[in-house]
Amino acid sequence: MSISPAAVNPAQRSRMARRVAGASFVGTALESYDFYVFGTAAALILNRVFFPEVDPLTGTLFAFLSLGMGFVARPLGAVLFGHIGDRIGRKRSLIYTIVLMGVATGVIGLLPDYGTIGIWAPILLVALRLLQGLAVGGEWGGAVLIASEHAEPRKRALYAAIPQIGSPVGTILVTGTFLILTQVSPQAMEAGVWRIPFLLAFPFMAVALYLRLAIDETPVFKDVAGHDQVARVPLLEVLRTQPGAVVAAMAAALLGIGSYFLMTTYTQAYGTTQLGLSESTVLNAALVGSVLQLATIPAFGFLAMRIGSAKVVAAGAIGTLLISFPLYYLISIANQPVYILTILIGGIFPTAAWAALGGLMADLFPARTGFTAMSLAYSFAGILAGFTPAVTQLFSDATGAAWWHPGAVLAVMSLITIGGALAAGRMISTRSLTGTSTAVAA
Repeated sequence: MSISPAAVNPAQRSRMARRVAGASFVGTALESYDFYVFGTAAALILNRVFFPEVDPLTGTLFAFLSLGMGFVARPLGAVLFGHIGDRIGRKRSLIYTIVLMGVATGVIGLLPDYGTIGIWAPILLVALRLLQGLAVGGEWGGAVLIASEHAEPRKRALYAAIPQIGSPVGTILVTGTFLILTQVSPQAMEAGVWRIPFLLAFPFMAVALYLRLAIDETPVFKDVAGHDQVARVPLLEVLRTQPGAVVAAMAAALLGIGSYFLMTTYTQAYGTTQLGLSESTVLNAALVGSVLQLATIPAFGFLAMRIGSAKVVAAGAIGTLLISFPLYYLISIANQPVYILTILIGGIFPTAAWAALGGLMADLFPARTGFTAMSLAYSFAGILAGFTPAVTQLFSDATGAAWWHPGAVLAVMSLITIGGALAAGRMISTRSLTGTSTAVAA
């Protein structure tokens, strides 16, 4: 039986908030694993399995384009699952997303390769990637809301950061799995060992589904529904009343999403094909960086609780801008330990922009349409970010793989995020001063 938030004391509510945030984090970590496993596989193996008829660099580009296709479906997922989340409930929508993601990822592990069914192999791969994107379109906004809406108002920025830890945990799971698999021969990997990380999605889905079935609907959504304030068509209300806020949130989200696919997915391929580093080196760098994020994400979430989420996002983007070119210069001349150290240090500032992103959006949008608005903004930012590896690869080809080409892409994303975070911060401050704050209700 659900417990009304009014019927519990502060200590009980705090325990409930921690339990829900933990369940949200675990579900997001497993869903992040499902989504990120494609990115790592795209950098290391999918070009040889699904695009063997072209040269290796072109095959890598095609694999990255397949990766980006998952982001094209995100806005549709944002509309679909946002509608469910704003009208029926956050919990119901998150159950649907985890099932869709788990099934799509697991089936990739069952796909016949190009040598078996020819052109149908990459076509089916892209179709399943689109289903992954559909699921993620509704996952992130719901995970942040279900965690933050259970927390007391002054702690919502911190609780909104907790689901963000799912991203590095997903990376750790993916990287650890591939590190183990790189011990086998390339022939064994291509013959079928690459399927294992995808097939693991089935048991992971079962774990996440169990946890999500056990949590309660948020008190904020119950309050909206109880006062008959549920939006009839959330999408239309968002487009009519919040277009500027959606654009600002999109810009604020770009670095937090895009830096992962640039500094992990693209840089892994760049490190192995252009710099001659081993697969284990680039995977170890991603693993160490993700472990560090287990500490830095909650730390930045705590900072956001103190000074405001928009300020932390902007500061993270400014720091990233300053290190963009030095970072990739060091990578271009790096040996194994220097590469790992550079990735480790270089990821700290983008992590700040990522950690505080959920709190920024929770402050920016009202509860009655928060699921849809957050999911739309995140999804459209994801479309741009998802094609970052492919765009950077094209930029590399145009510049003769100049050492600075990834740094230029990182700097552009940083500038866009600085503008978005500052604009969002002004909107939040203006609404607070006028007494029309759109933060979720207590």
